[in-house]
Amino acid sequence: MGSEREKNIENNGGLTAIDSIESRWVFQDEYDSDMDSGDHGTADGDEGSTPRNELELDSDDDDDNAMRKLIRTGPRIDSFDALELPGAQRNDFDDVSAGRKILLAFQTLGVVFGDVGTSPLYTFSVMFSKAPVNGNEDVLGALSLVLYTLILISLVKYVLIVLWANDDGEGGTFALYSLLCRHAKVNLLPNQLASDARVSGFRLKVPSPELERSLKIKERLEASLTLKKLLLMLVLAGTAMVIADGVVTPAMSVMSAVGGLRVGVSGVKQDQVVMISVAFLVILFSVQKYGTSKMGHFVGPALFIWFCSLGGIGVYNLIKYDSSVWKAFNPVHVYYYFKRNSTKAWYSLGGCILCATGSEAMFADLCYFSVRSVQLTFVFLVLPCLLLGYLGQAAYLMENHADTTQAFFSSVPSGVFWPVFLIANVAALIASRAMTTATFSCIKQSTALGCFPRLKIIHTSRKFMGQIYIPVMNWFLLALSLVMVCSISSIYEIGNAYGIAELGVMMMTTILVTIVMLLIWQINIIIVLSFVVILLGLELIFFSSVLWSVGDGSWIILVFAVVLFFIMYIWNYGSKLKYETEVKQKMSMDLLRELGPNLGTIRAPGIGLLYNELAKGIPAIFGHFLTTLPAVHSMIIFVCIKYIPVPVVPQNERFLFRRVCPRGYHIFRCIARYGYKDVRKENQQAFEQLLIESLEKFIRRDAQERSLESDGNDESDSEEEHAFSRVLVAPNGSVYSLGVPLLSDFKDTGKAVVEESISEELKPGPSSESLLLDAEQSFEKELSFLRKAKESGVVYLLGHGNIRARKSSWFIKKLFINYFYAFLRKNCRREIANLSVPHSHLMQVGMTYMV
Repeated sequence: MGSEREKNIENNGGLTAIDSIESRWVFQDEYDSDMDSGDHGTADGDEGSTPRNELELDSDDDDDNAMRKLIRTGPRIDSFDALELPGAQRNDFDDVSAGRKILLAFQTLGVVFGDVGTSPLYTFSVMFSKAPVNGNEDVLGALSLVLYTLILISLVKYVLIVLWANDDGEGGTFALYSLLCRHAKVNLLPNQLASDARVSGFRLKVPSPELERSLKIKERLEASLTLKKLLLMLVLAGTAMVIADGVVTPAMSVMSAVGGLRVGVSGVKQDQVVMISVAFLVILFSVQKYGTSKMGHFVGPALFIWFCSLGGIGVYNLIKYDSSVWKAFNPVHVYYYFKRNSTKAWYSLGGCILCATGSEAMFADLCYFSVRSVQLTFVFLVLPCLLLGYLGQAAYLMENHADTTQAFFSSVPSGVFWPVFLIANVAALIASRAMTTATFSCIKQSTALGCFPRLKIIHTSRKFMGQIYIPVMNWFLLALSLVMVCSISSIYEIGNAYGIAELGVMMMTTILVTIVMLLIWQINIIIVLSFVVILLGLELIFFSSVLWSVGDGSWIILVFAVVLFFIMYIWNYGSKLKYETEVKQKMSMDLLRELGPNLGTIRAPGIGLLYNELAKGIPAIFGHFLTTLPAVHSMIIFVCIKYIPVPVVPQNERFLFRRVCPRGYHIFRCIARYGYKDVRKENQQAFEQLLIESLEKFIRRDAQERSLESDGNDESDSEEEHAFSRVLVAPNGSVYSLGVPLLSDFKDTGKAVVEESISEELKPGPSSESLLLDAEQSFEKELSFLRKAKESGVVYLLGHGNIRARKSSWFIKKLFINYFYAFLRKNCRREIANLSVPHSHLMQVGMTYMV
């Protein structure tokens, strides 16, 4: 059977990974390897057997320093199979028809390639504003620079390499960070559980000769707090640049397209161009709420016409003017260009990089389409049209050196000028929209991973979950774009700001992909060094050029990126401190045992859903409820909304139910696991119904487990032996490894136990009839208790935990926590906002932690 599982391998861009639906490789602690304490992997049973029974103990012990080894496990089935909610979102396009796939591929042009497709509007104009043309050799040299920049950065780096570094179809800076967090404990928020690695989105590579180097890098990253912080700061800097890119892209694209009016109508002034651009930007951001799927039917054909126009105009100019520009494919002309212009040529690099703008948007917008479709569309349509467009402009400039201020529109034949002007403006609006969409996607990812304040997110498509709209950020980007257009009216200065934002993202992506190559892909070190030395070196040269001109007004974008960086860093820093403080101050299990099943108060009929961020342990806010309220509910469920570093958690792997304390306490824990791409928009009634039905299913399986455990183990073990594994032989002959003690071990002692249901239901043998009857009676009794509590009503208990810096803390810490973080937390969106809970069903208690 093991050989059959080996065949279930999927090839992800040449990188082999075991399909998680079958057997897969996971890390397991060597210390207490047979015991799953909520932080560890589970013991590996017979490889050829059916899935094992697994129970989980909600332990307060942290064994993060335990040794770990790589083991193979069977398929993971969660503690219960969650019911499908009506209208639940799907995470892929597998079920769409062939015609729908063709339509989606056509929409790729508008969603993914809009930004890079409009670069011919301004690239040569910005370049020659810094290094004026003094002869045909300058035109050839500039063209050669553009061609090889486009080929090296857009084609080689992004299309052929970076796109494969996607996180199950998700692209962008935070998708790379999520990918790294899944393979190494580099996330600063200490809420990871071993059960997270059993989600089917977690896929680890099969051990290979390169694995030793990868494990050394992994150990170094996990052991060094400095490296973790540095990695996070790189990710936050890249994300800040992506959002800054979302500000400058609309300004640059729309201004350069509208600027064509000055070529078609001689009397048009620059102020008029600015006013028309402002109007276009307002319209652009106003229609953003209609989503990608609704607008994609229009933008796809529009971009197709635009790319065909680029190619057609390029061929026309090559035939009419000077076809010798083909010589620019000889890189020697780059050398001649720098030899003739020296410092001016170096300045012009800030304009040259604009030909590759939109490359990062291709990666960030990848979630809408497959890697292969993006690659094929770029190689066979986008790239040829772009190359022809630049060649045609250069051919025109060979005979018209004075027309460099509006190189593109000046090279358009007079007979088709106005149709091309119209489609160019449409393409510019589409390009701006593509970058805004990428910005929304990046913000959603960073929010899910705890690095951005929570905002209202609207899903614009009922079919595809990745298509989102963030109202606050939409109007924020509009306001900043208008400020940039009105304050920096020259496209040359805006172009320099554009280069700063683009290069900032590109360099962060290069560094993160290099770590992915070493840690995850495990490819030859020579290839990795070639990638980072050539591409990062090239980007640093470009970046030095744009930084030299930062004083001309483009400093605004740097200031904006720095402000965003500090917002994200402060939010992450405050969230980390808050979580660590809650972990330190969580209630002792001994205290609950002393209080007894009534918890030292009155247990009123009903169900209390206590929302908290702790994945294990009893939150301190629960003790605050016990001392503040005159009574607590007869059944308490700790609900933890937990984001794990995968794009999507399947619906049947969404929840984990565990029992906290002995059965008489009626306290459970529910961990709701979401990926950073998952939709969280549940109806309150549907959520409650799903929760109760799932809890019933858990209780049923719990009763079956206990009867099977008693049937498979005749000898009772002492309390001190509870950490050793047990073996259960099922009636069908399958062998199961149980990593926790039997429930009977805790029956008299009252120890806190958390149990997770078995992987699949097993039928006990005839000898267990009496035990089954007892289990059935116990099950019916607890089920009746649950239903009575449900009839009494469900109340949402919300604990608002705030943090304040101690008086003895440093001034900077007080400033960050007491003012900046407090302001962000006060104005961000509440977690409960995703559920439409009536106020009559809400009960809130505040608590302040000193850090």
